[in-house]
Amino acid sequence: MEKKPTLIDSGQAFEQTGLVHRVLTPEGTGPFPTVLMIHGRLGNEDVMWIFARTIPANWQIISVRAIFSEEDGYSWNEPLGRFPTLDEMDDAVTAVTHFIKTAPDIYPIDRSQIYMMGFSQGAATAYSTAIKQADLVKGIAGLVGFLPEAPDELIATAPLQNLPIFMAVGEKDDTIPLEVARRSGELLRAAGAWLEYREYATGHKLNGQGMRKLQSWWEEASQY
Repeated sequence: MEKKPTLIDSGQAFEQTGLVHRVLTPEGTGPFPTVLMIHGRLGNEDVMWIFARTIPANWQIISVRAIFSEEDGYSWNEPLGRFPTLDEMDDAVTAVTHFIKTAPDIYPIDRSQIYMMGFSQGAATAYSTAIKQADLVKGIAGLVGFLPEAPDELIATAPLQNLPIFMAVGEKDDTIPLEVARRSGELLRAAGAWLEYREYATGHKLNGQGMRKLQSWWEEASQY
């Protein structure tokens, strides 16, 4: 029988990490390489598991719920009617940073092999967290997302120096326009990231080609 991710919405693990989440731990004692999955606007801790099959089977996977309740889901920042700036992601960055720093006290996480995978607003959250918290994670998979506007002087300090990032972009994306995604890729490189940027003939989603590349990227990431 296939193992299912466990919902954590109360108790010590929830109180200590501060976020509702689901966790899927492989067989064995660990510590395990771990991917923190970060959903997009109006999502929850359940919607990212379609991407879990791209992750190596012997890795631990944790999917977190965002901090603001909005309509029928949850978001990482309150509605703005525009793309947020880096500073406007501070609440999300604080929450994700706290989770990453406290979760290894609860789960068998290899602290030297923690990754983030974000979709759309979740990718923005992952990028923002890495820019503001250098050396927090070993790599990021950003799916149809964007980099919030950041000061030029901060980008110039190369806060993402040599951080492996896979950025998947939809050429027909109506949510994150192609020019926004391309500019985000340029800024991630300027910030020092070791960026693998790919555009796919799709909208605000990852198509089969993108899923296959994501899987191979995880396999490559495990060798870094």
